[in-house]
Amino acid sequence: MSATATRKTVAVMLLIPAVVAFALWAFAWPAARIAPRELPIAIAGPPAATAPLEQRLAAHPDAFDVHRYEDVAAARAAIEDRTVYGAIVATPTGPELLTATAASPVVAGLLREAVATQLPAGTAPRVTDVVAAPAADPRGAVLAAGLLPLALAGAASGIAVTVLGLRGARAAAALTGAAVLAGLVGAALADSWLGAFAGSWWAEAGVLALTVLAVGSTLAGLAALLGRPGLGLGAVLMILLGNPFSGISSAPELLPAPVGVLGQWLPPGAAGTALRSVAYFDGAGAGSAVLVLAVWAVAGLAAVLAGARRAAALNGEAAARSALAPAV
Repeated sequence: MSATATRKTVAVMLLIPAVVAFALWAFAWPAARIAPRELPIAIAGPPAATAPLEQRLAAHPDAFDVHRYEDVAAARAAIEDRTVYGAIVATPTGPELLTATAASPVVAGLLREAVATQLPAGTAPRVTDVVAAPAADPRGAVLAAGLLPLALAGAASGIAVTVLGLRGARAAAALTGAAVLAGLVGAALADSWLGAFAGSWWAEAGVLALTVLAVGSTLAGLAALLGRPGLGLGAVLMILLGNPFSGISSAPELLPAPVGVLGQWLPPGAAGTALRSVAYFDGAGAGSAVLVLAVWAVAGLAAVLAGARRAAALNGEAAARSALAPAV
């Protein structure tokens, strides 16, 4: 066996376990450390009645970001605007809990447990689900399970454009067209067929399409600028980091720092937030997430066009040197 073949064999033997270890860390570590970290919740009611509730919450430092409201109507509005995940309302008969399973079934369950510990044994808290998940998908499983296929679809489009040798405007058109069709198909499956989404059909399709475009254009753009290694870098960002750091199966505020924040700056995390907003909250809270997706998509397409211009310039220089070679 040649020295080159030996080096390649050893590289494969070392690389695969390293990739496995990295993937297990990225997916398993955040899941194993789920806990509230500055989780936005509301407390509503007269100050005298809410003071004991606030003191109990303060016993868990940095766990909750408490928003205070005068009455239950204001607390409900904050939930519907996606300012908070839920609210504890002080009433003469005891605390009442407002949740939003559409925002996060995990957080809704966590809040129910937290309130239950403040009540006498055997007493269940009164719970009102302000924004409930659709009856066809009460646990939000479709949204959580659909994020990885979206990222994979985007990655596949970026890889296909690169492997097929499409460049410049043709590559941008292929990426955009694939994303639009993927968004329409995704909305048809998740909303029209499964009934897992309950918002504006076209808004859902738009977010799905923008997600696929953000991922696909990033991979294709990195490949256009860095060559084939750019595909690997894009896959690491979008699949190995973006998906587990998204918080889609729980909530970004339940992930360890700085994973929760970082995940929202990557397309999969932004996609999860935007999809929840348009599917269940009439678009409330979607602005920043859509902006993140748009920035990645525009930057990726710009990189695709820049890479094509650079390749054309390099080919032109090579042709000029080849033409001058006989005269030298």
